[in-house]
Amino acid sequence: MKKMGVPGKILCVLMLLLHSSIQQQVFNDEETLHLPANYTIGWMETLDDEKLISDITLPGTHESLALHGGFIAKCQAWSLEDQLKAGIRFFDFRVFPLGKNLLIMHGPIYQYATLKNALETIKTFLSKYKSETVLVRVKPVLFLKNKVPLLVENMAKNYPDCWTEETIPNIGQVRGKIVFVQKNAIRLGIRLYETDKHNDYIVTNVEKKKETIIKHLNDTTYEQYRAGCVVLNYSSGTGIPRLSLDINPKSLAKQINPWLYKHLDNESKKTNPKPCFGVIAMDFPGLDLIKKVTEFN
Repeated sequence: MKKMGVPGKILCVLMLLLHSSIQQQVFNDEETLHLPANYTIGWMETLDDEKLISDITLPGTHESLALHGGFIAKCQAWSLEDQLKAGIRFFDFRVFPLGKNLLIMHGPIYQYATLKNALETIKTFLSKYKSETVLVRVKPVLFLKNKVPLLVENMAKNYPDCWTEETIPNIGQVRGKIVFVQKNAIRLGIRLYETDKHNDYIVTNVEKKKETIIKHLNDTTYEQYRAGCVVLNYSSGTGIPRLSLDINPKSLAKQINPWLYKHLDNESKKTNPKPCFGVIAMDFPGLDLIKKVTEFN
């Protein structure tokens, strides 16, 4: 067998680096955000002011501040500030009440953050990027859930320019604002419809998970699904509740994110106008995947 020469080896290394770079842009597990010089942080600026929030395809994160807990619990790599800069516009905060504070959790694991601090970070971002709007979903977890709604309502009073009404606003009404979305326990903000059913988040077969994601995204394109609410789709999941430790949030995202990018890329070429997929909440999204989601607007 003929040995590979130095130029050939260099070419192979370059190709591997290119491949790694491409993968990194759809899946990210690095804590440091590296934005290209030409990256548009305020991507919502070009949206029509009259367009309803429910008719916008939004990149979001699932368990948005699950930065701790190892392979069982970690769902994101970037800080909240960096997720905002990367283009994420929907955040999923799971909270537990402790006195007057709402601690952000992933299951029983404290994420070293509070809802108050998270809202302050978002408001600081919006004060700089006034063209943007950010959707926030707050979900009580563990016990003492009945104490959460009042604490959230009192906290929202400190942000008088937040949108807390149930009516769906257009983008012009909420630029520079936090928009609360709600379901079940917390009746604050616009209604949220989750396409995931009970235990859909548990994944033991990745191909079946892809089929579920496609069905949910396709359902969202029908206007009756989005009537009077924001639709939330998840690309995230885990096999840990079924003791499938090889399918955890990170390992699943490594497989789902490149596939999701290709699926969305194909969908964007099919129809004009482009379909609306509501919110797509992801684990470990990379910049190119986030940007691909925004291109449906």
